[in-house]
Amino acid sequence: MKYKLLSFLGFDHSKHRIRTEVLAGVTTFLTMSYILAVNPLILGDAGMDKAAVFSATVIAAAVATLVMAFYAKMPFALASGMGLNAFFAYTLVAVMGYTWQEALAAVLFEGVIFILLTIFKVREAIVNAIPLNLRYSISVGIGLFIAYIGLKNGGVIVASDSTITSLCSWTPTSLVAVAGILIGAALLKLNVKGALFITILLMTLIGIPFGVTQIPEDFSLMSLPSSIGPVALKFDFSRFIALDVEYLIVVFTLLFMDLFDTLGTLIGASTSAGMADKNGRIHGLNKALMADAVGTTVGALCGTSTVTTYVESTTGIAEGGRTGLTAFSVAMLFLLALFFSPLFLVIPSAATTSALVLVGVMMIRPITKLDFHDMSEALPCFVTILMMPFTASISEGIVLGMLSYVIVKVLVGKGKELSWVMYVLAAFFVLKYVAPLF
Repeated sequence: MKYKLLSFLGFDHSKHRIRTEVLAGVTTFLTMSYILAVNPLILGDAGMDKAAVFSATVIAAAVATLVMAFYAKMPFALASGMGLNAFFAYTLVAVMGYTWQEALAAVLFEGVIFILLTIFKVREAIVNAIPLNLRYSISVGIGLFIAYIGLKNGGVIVASDSTITSLCSWTPTSLVAVAGILIGAALLKLNVKGALFITILLMTLIGIPFGVTQIPEDFSLMSLPSSIGPVALKFDFSRFIALDVEYLIVVFTLLFMDLFDTLGTLIGASTSAGMADKNGRIHGLNKALMADAVGTTVGALCGTSTVTTYVESTTGIAEGGRTGLTAFSVAMLFLLALFFSPLFLVIPSAATTSALVLVGVMMIRPITKLDFHDMSEALPCFVTILMMPFTASISEGIVLGMLSYVIVKVLVGKGKELSWVMYVLAAFFVLKYVAPLF
């Protein structure tokens, strides 16, 4: 009976183990749980109630991930996207002068448009139009990007005026982060089940005596959830009603950023985990995209910024997560976080560095499939890989890679190899960079 119930999550007891899937979900959650601390701080800078944003972040993540679990039956988790929340608070509100209510309305419009694009399979058509070599490059680029995030969060690399980034002066935080990478690598080599999860917990404990893991004096395991009332359904549609052109461009920009962040994560994670077929196509992709679109819409209704598929899902996939049971486990932990937020927020970023770096190592494996002898293939792939960590954006890496792919192919007389979708995308990409100049 229990296997029949689990079948709704795509679980097959002859192929999967419950313990493996649940552990994968726990690992994914622990790796991405930082969003519960960071998102309220960022949106709080836009004038939103931090406690309400915390609850909104949890609810939106749980709902979106449950849709992923039961509808798409895939092991991906969703939550308010980093970068997208910063764009919301620091660009739309702080720089462009929109109220957070107007910005939240833009997120709602984006979510609704995404649902329509997904219903008509426009997003899936875009994915299928991406050449196979670029898909491999996306996986490699994301691997480097999440390793970069891990090293940055762990204090191993720091900002530098002369070289932009440089190696840190060693601190307890960076030492714990590096120790986690080495211990995690050893556990993976020894085929220890739950290696990444064990490493996160171990580093959290080791960090306590060194002050890396901060235990508040008034620490308590439980706390009552805050109401989302101060931010839920607080939309200002006046700009949209007035057909403000600048505002419509904002909606397009949000749409664009979310689209390629999500596509990059799904393609990269699925490719590295062997979840794509020999032609690079991902089974059930459109349903996964629908979960993302619903997540953004629900997130806006609750009162948080754009919800997107998290690249940290790759940590759970690396632990063996392959079905919706992994996503279901993540969703349950998010709901649990409503009551146990002090416990989850104690995990320091240095403890999750190991998971991000080691998954990055796993994700660069497809680089061996790239043909670097054909420059019309090699350059766009290199651009894709390089620009993700250098711009700190999955979407920018994909855009620049695809744009360079189209241009180089046309210049060498191989334009007929490209689908019409690639040409349409290239035109939009050019518009994206040219429009701000006017």
